[in-house]
Amino acid sequence: MTESATALGKVLSDLTEAAPLPPRALQEFSDLDPASLEAVMQAWPHIPAKQKHILLDALHELADENTLVSFEDLARRLLTDPDGPVRMRAIRLLGESDDPKLTTPLLKILASDDDAETRREAALALGRFVELGELEQIPASVLRQVEEALLEKANGDDQVVIRRSALESLGYSSRPEVVTLIQSSIRRENPDWQASALVAMGASSDERWEEQVIARLLDTNPDIRLAAVVAAGELRLASARPLLFQALEEEDADLVSSPAIWSLSQLGGEDARIYIQNLLDLAEDDEDVQFLEDALENVEFNDELSRFDLLAVEPDQDE
Repeated sequence: MTESATALGKVLSDLTEAAPLPPRALQEFSDLDPASLEAVMQAWPHIPAKQKHILLDALHELADENTLVSFEDLARRLLTDPDGPVRMRAIRLLGESDDPKLTTPLLKILASDDDAETRREAALALGRFVELGELEQIPASVLRQVEEALLEKANGDDQVVIRRSALESLGYSSRPEVVTLIQSSIRRENPDWQASALVAMGASSDERWEEQVIARLLDTNPDIRLAAVVAAGELRLASARPLLFQALEEEDADLVSSPAIWSLSQLGGEDARIYIQNLLDLAEDDEDVQFLEDALENVEFNDELSRFDLLAVEPDQDE
């Protein structure tokens, strides 16, 4: 037995016995070879459900922090796990996958899974494939299949949270039906539907929504206000700049963690750079420092893009 197999066996044994799992042990689940994956699947039924959930949450957190790890093979196998919370977490672990074959199990889950949270997670995950389809990075036939399923779900009679998630994922789509769906959703009295409509607007890369987003940047409902702030950044709405600064000044929560800071970084500009740099100079918490450093890098990135656009020369119409 190899050293790697021995280490994995020890981790699986600890999980089965509900023993605490040290952070370094999570690496054992990355890039599993076929034999190791089978070993995990054989041990899986004997691991307590709570331990499974803790493990998958920890793997998801590690994947967010470390781009060198991959838990895709394990997550794919767990899409058919009998436990709904495991299936839901498996979908989350596949959030960065661009394999169009993954749409087949996700669409099946969206249509018929008996766990609502898992259906919701599938609806959200399918948004990535709508985006990839719009960028022509997956077959057009796959994009159409995903869009049709999401439209059916958004207009159907499933639980509201799942219908709203389908709407949010459809935001990436350029189909005219989606524009109509967003318009009808933003007009609803229900603030949750309005927030989801704003999320879809932010995903759309369509400046037609500028007036709608700007109008809700200072909304009294915090969920609507948050969705508008994020959408303003995603759409790079220069007209949102003064209101984003105003939102930051009026924010009760910790400014450092505010999405308004990230939206400002997406807009770029000297005022955003100075504001974020001042916050960084005062920051003491390591996570705050990292977030603000990332925001400053994003300012520089978007400023570079703006400079590139200014340098672009349109063809001479007389030539």
